[in-house]
Amino acid sequence: MSHVAPHSALNTKLTRMTGCQYPIIQSAMGWVATGPLCAATANAGAMGFIGSATMDLQQLAEEIAWVKDHTDKPFGVNMRSDAPDANERVQLMIKSGVKFAGFALAPKEKLIKTLKDAGIVCIPSIGAKRHAEKVASWGADALIVQGGEGGGHTGSIATTILLPQIVDAVDIPVIAAGGFFDGRGLVAALAYGAQGVAMGTRFLLTRESPVPDNVKTAYLKAGVGDTVATDQVDGHQHRMIRNSFVDKLLTTPAWKNLPLAVANALKLKSLTGIPFTDMLKQGWSMKKDHGYGWLQVVMAANTPVLLRTTMVEGKTEFGIMPGGQVMGLIDKVESCEELVRNIVTQANGVLEGFARG
Repeated sequence: MSHVAPHSALNTKLTRMTGCQYPIIQSAMGWVATGPLCAATANAGAMGFIGSATMDLQQLAEEIAWVKDHTDKPFGVNMRSDAPDANERVQLMIKSGVKFAGFALAPKEKLIKTLKDAGIVCIPSIGAKRHAEKVASWGADALIVQGGEGGGHTGSIATTILLPQIVDAVDIPVIAAGGFFDGRGLVAALAYGAQGVAMGTRFLLTRESPVPDNVKTAYLKAGVGDTVATDQVDGHQHRMIRNSFVDKLLTTPAWKNLPLAVANALKLKSLTGIPFTDMLKQGWSMKKDHGYGWLQVVMAANTPVLLRTTMVEGKTEFGIMPGGQVMGLIDKVESCEELVRNIVTQANGVLEGFARG
């Protein structure tokens, strides 16, 4: 596979830390960031992640093995730090030679230490300065900073405001997320002081993404104003495409959605085989570590089930389709190789244009 030679400015602390050719990260999306997407991203010279939050331990082991069979490049696994089997997942990652660890929720200090002691690069995702400072003090190697334009769980502060704030607050590499899809955005992120970019929606719309074609078409048809950020799904702000299901959520008081949340919790148990005892342990951990109320704990079961409805079953009107506002600027589905090559080529052109004046 031939890669574009990157401009010297694209050789950042992130690429030197990870051994990846380009400072581009494929975000770990539930039901989307599977082995094939991760391996294709890694082979394209970027940093691929497996999204393990919707996988059981055996499924994760199988996905890791698949990636190792299809690439010799470094790759990562994103995990929930509050998962009942978090320690087993960490040991699997260490045994399998996974190079990077990401986290669906803020990691715990002990977890970071265990991973770092094994030589795994830890890259938490954060959305506020205080969180950045905390995980940096715990030994995180780098941070992904997502602004409010981003899809899925996101904050309310725009990337252009949040990014420089975090860059100035910590002394470890910062990766920008939320609103990036091309080479111009990559150069802009570098100008703000970031060491690379992370993209979710853009990698969701690649040929290696397992998302059904009709769902990808729905994303391509959406405009920059066709998303909404709401906490009605699981109690935390979540940006997604508006559809009839989401519109109903927006007009229904959260407590009235409780029966749906309970039903989805039961469905999640049947889909994953998670024992009720483990679900209760995870719920208690969410309440204790993240300050969730019990309504939020129950509602949190909504997300993986509603995601599966669209991302696996292809039912665009009966689930949620997380995505950033940037989807309104994406007009085609490319392979990961084409996507990364085009981003780097455009970034090279912008940087060379600066030199010419």
